[in-house]
Amino acid sequence: MKKFIQIAFLLIGGALGFVFLPPLYELLHLSSNPWLDNPYVSVALGALLLFTLSFAFSDYFVKLITWMEEVLFKVPIGDLLFGTLGLIIGLIVAYFLGFAIDSIQLPVITEVLPIVLSFVLGYLGFRVGFKKRDELLQLFTLRGHNAKKKANEGADVPEIRGSYKLLDTSVIIDGRIADISETGFIEGILVVPQFVLTELQHIADSSDTLKRTRGRRGLDILKKLQDERMTKVEITEEDFEDVQEVDLKLVRLAKKMGNDTQIVTNDFNLNKVCELHQVKVLNINDLANAVKPVVIPGEDMQVVVIKDGKEHNQGVAYLDDGTMIVVEGGRSYIGQAITVTVTSVLQTSAGRMIFAKPKDD
Repeated sequence: MKKFIQIAFLLIGGALGFVFLPPLYELLHLSSNPWLDNPYVSVALGALLLFTLSFAFSDYFVKLITWMEEVLFKVPIGDLLFGTLGLIIGLIVAYFLGFAIDSIQLPVITEVLPIVLSFVLGYLGFRVGFKKRDELLQLFTLRGHNAKKKANEGADVPEIRGSYKLLDTSVIIDGRIADISETGFIEGILVVPQFVLTELQHIADSSDTLKRTRGRRGLDILKKLQDERMTKVEITEEDFEDVQEVDLKLVRLAKKMGNDTQIVTNDFNLNKVCELHQVKVLNINDLANAVKPVVIPGEDMQVVVIKDGKEHNQGVAYLDDGTMIVVEGGRSYIGQAITVTVTSVLQTSAGRMIFAKPKDD
């Protein structure tokens, strides 16, 4: 790369010497010198000057090019493609505006303004194409859909519309998403952001045995989803460098992907954050609670009190699905199977809790 930069400096220096050195000679009253007033000498002097400067600045240019490569490699190919198309359109508009400016016949304006317009419109075109990629894609998709709909007009063809489901780290590690997806209750395309995959990898590489096991389980669940799911499981490279928290990145990505995008989680706090940001969320715990058997106050059930509760004289038991039962006055029955009567049921996104009392009471 250094050699390439030095050769570029050599060629640019020759061109600049050919253009700018003769007027400089006239300004300094040196044009009468036959050695200097020679185009070959001007090219040689300009090339020699910039080639010498290249030794001092080539390292900085190498670092600049390396940094630009790293930035471009991180940018998703779709953003880069639409940004480049926007840049080309901006430069074409600036080129045509240049013809109108030439008719003004003002030396400074006709020479400087087209250059300024090229920079400004080229930059604006790149930014618009980069930022509006999703809207442009939706526009082309909508046109294609309308054309297909007109072609099938008169035929009874059902409209199939899929939505995006963003998976967070907790729901992947939990593992139930694979079983739910296999039953077909979750439709659309499952999307796993790269920053979620990176967090899973960090957990899988943890020195803590429990964390390492959970992380590897999450990676196995993703592999199972890719192999067994009928619809696609996509991994997106979209990231937000200015945000560190994975939950906030998920919320911003859901907003960017559109109104049909939903976040799938079992994290109670992320559930609340999504509600604040008005982002649709599917909570696996809500689904699990919804399919649990309905318990009605006044109903009797057989339980085993296994430990004491937080409050005085309370006992705690569990159903087969893990639902906690708080037995008032059940502390004296620890280790025993007793019949209890349900007094109330507390249902939240974090889970379900049943309050009961021994039937004898």
